[in-house]
Amino acid sequence: MAHASMLAQQGIISRAECEGIHKGLKQIQAEIADKTFVWRQDLEDVHMNIEHRLTEIVGTPGQKLHTGRSRNDQVALDFRLFVATCLEEWAAGLRSLIGVFVQRAEEHQDTLLPGCTHFQPAQPVSLAQHLLAYAQMFRRDHDRVRDALARTRISPLGAAALAGTTHPLDPAQVATTLGLGGTFANSMDAVSDRDFVLEATFCGSLVMMHLSRLCEEVIIWANPQFGFVRLPDAYSTGSSIMPQKKNPDVAELMRGKTGRVYGDLMALLTLM
Repeated sequence: MAHASMLAQQGIISRAECEGIHKGLKQIQAEIADKTFVWRQDLEDVHMNIEHRLTEIVGTPGQKLHTGRSRNDQVALDFRLFVATCLEEWAAGLRSLIGVFVQRAEEHQDTLLPGCTHFQPAQPVSLAQHLLAYAQMFRRDHDRVRDALARTRISPLGAAALAGTTHPLDPAQVATTLGLGGTFANSMDAVSDRDFVLEATFCGSLVMMHLSRLCEEVIIWANPQFGFVRLPDAYSTGSSIMPQKKNPDVAELMRGKTGRVYGDLMALLTLM
């Protein structure tokens, strides 16, 4: 819809054609939402399916929507919008998590436990200091996510297949309509760049590493030989044969998921 509005603004299609395209796209959006949209494998992909259905609904103007556009810059834009949404969700989650650590730290300024180096008791520390160490880790993660978001929210639409187009497009208008922070500087880079995916996955890997560190501390603290914390039933499981056991499964599962995120990062680096 943003692309159609720009085409109309530039005089490439008429206002009436733009309005028809918008109406048709909204109908397609509704069909996809209520699962009545018919996906045809012979049409190759999501883009061609939508373009074909749009032409069925509005006729010839539906074919004009692809003017000055390639699936290459469409895919790059879709991917950026998806990753940007993920980063925004991660940032919100990190802010919430940091708030919990700060709140718990305020409650435990006078709660003491051994601070360790080399896993050996070294100096007494407050639980508040220990919790705020994690607040600092997640604060850096939040800053990295927000920084990556700025580089992700760049519109590649208008780069077409790789060398742009002779049509008088206005990529900046599309970017503004989509709420993005800027447009591409080089069309070849615009359609081939996936650095924003790698950067997001790296940020995610650091978040998972910090979560894994936290979870291992919880696992150790919950061991009766240490006995620093008692896990609630909602975050642990019992043994099928030993009734005295309380297993920190949630913390262990989160640590296990870390390897999958690291693996995604390495796979994407290798693909690129």
